[in-house]
Amino acid sequence: MDVHSDSSAPSRPLALETDLQWYAIRTRSRQEKKVYERLFGIGIEPVLPLTRELRQWSDRKVLTELPLFVGYCFAHFSLNNRRMILQLPGVAGIVGARAPEAIPLAELDAIRALSASERLVEHHDYYAEGTWVEVVKGPLIGLRGQFVRRDGHHMIVVRVNLIQQAAAIHIRADEVVPLK
Repeated sequence: MDVHSDSSAPSRPLALETDLQWYAIRTRSRQEKKVYERLFGIGIEPVLPLTRELRQWSDRKVLTELPLFVGYCFAHFSLNNRRMILQLPGVAGIVGARAPEAIPLAELDAIRALSASERLVEHHDYYAEGTWVEVVKGPLIGLRGQFVRRDGHHMIVVRVNLIQQAAAIHIRADEVVPLK
């Protein structure tokens, strides 16, 4: 596994800011590596965790580097520079429930550690079966229940303990956050 991260990247973005944070950049389909290069090109420190996968071509097998988190790249910048970032080709947005939200440094450091390891790293579903979640987007905001998957669909199970009954509703995984 590898990570696109360059220690020769400028230590500060174009606008000299002191409120630098790590953010997840949502990219357009198959644009992760291009967004990484464009961020680096404008002086923003990017990180793109990669994983290696053996792909079968018609005549040979090839070891290919693919983004660990499809559709995402990470960048270290001030929100004062967000307009410049949002205008980059291939960028679909900055991740956050209502507005861009910073990623804790400990989480980014963990991603870098995984990426630097020579061990096999695989993508894993974020929500485990049975995780208690709350809806933060869409018409069901505030609803709480257990996250489950059935036939490839994400659902929230709501239980009525008194009558020992439950109902499940289909939901998109990006509409919920785990309860703490």
